[in-house]
Amino acid sequence: MTDSKNSVADIHQFAVVHPKAKLGKNVKIGPFTVIGENVEIGDGTEVGPSVVITGWTKIGKDCHIFQGASIGEEPQDLKFKGERSYVEIGDRTKIHEFCTIHRACGEEEVTRIGDDCLLMAYVHVAHNCVLGDHVIMANAAMVAGHVVIEDKAVVGGMAGVHQFVRIGRNSMVGGMSRNIHDIVPFTIVEGSPAAACGLNSVGISRSGISIESRKKIKQAYRLLYRSGLRLEDAISAIEEQVESCEEVEHMLEFLRKADRGICRPNARHNSKASDEAED
Repeated sequence: MTDSKNSVADIHQFAVVHPKAKLGKNVKIGPFTVIGENVEIGDGTEVGPSVVITGWTKIGKDCHIFQGASIGEEPQDLKFKGERSYVEIGDRTKIHEFCTIHRACGEEEVTRIGDDCLLMAYVHVAHNCVLGDHVIMANAAMVAGHVVIEDKAVVGGMAGVHQFVRIGRNSMVGGMSRNIHDIVPFTIVEGSPAAACGLNSVGISRSGISIESRKKIKQAYRLLYRSGLRLEDAISAIEEQVESCEEVEHMLEFLRKADRGICRPNARHNSKASDEAED
C-alpha cells in the first residue's frame, strides 16, 4: 500500500483524493468521489462515483463501494466532541448505493464491519456498531449506535434496531420490524415490536451446521421458548438437559449477557413457535 500520489490505483480525473491517503494496488476510484487524508483502501477495492470516505477509515481488499455511499463521517451523537475514532471494514464486503457508515464516538473507539458482508442500498450503520462476517442488511435497514450483529445474521429491509441491541449469529430479522430486545442466535423475529417466531432452519442448514447440532439447537429452543421458564431457569435447564456443542454453548453465552432482555414470541406467534419446536 502506498500514498495515493505514488499508487498504481486507477483514479478518475474528476475524483478528489488526498495525497496522504493510502491506496492499495488495483484500487479504482470513480468520478466525483472524495477520499480523505486518513483513509486506507486495500488492494482490488472499487469505489464508485460520488462516494465520500473520510475520517480514520480503513477498508479491506476486494470490496465494492457503490455510488453515493458515505463512510467515516462524524457520528450523529451529541456526546461526540471531535475525538479521533475509526471505521474498519473487512475484505470482500459490498456497500451499495447511499449507505451511511459513521465512525465511532469515543477516543480510539471503532465502528467495525467484517468480511464478506452485503449492505444493500440506503443501509445505515451508526457509531460504535460491530458487524461480524457474512452479515446481510437489506435495503434501508438501520441500526442505531453500539449495535452488535454476529456472523451470518440477516437484517430485513426497512428494519430498525434500537441502540445496544445484539443480534445473534445465523438469525434473521424480518423486514420493517422494530427491534428493541436482543435477538437470540439461530432464531427468526418479525413485527413491531419484534417477536420470535421460530428457528431460522434454512439459514442454519445453509451455514453447514451438522444435523446433530441442529437437533441440540432445537432442543435448546424448546426449553427457552416453550417451557414457560424464566430466562435464568431456562439457561439452567439448557445447561442440564442439552448435550453440549459449540452452537449451544454460543447460545448460552449470548443468553447470559442479555441485559436488555431477549426477543420472545407474542400471542400471535405462539402457535407458530410451537409448531417450529415440534418439527
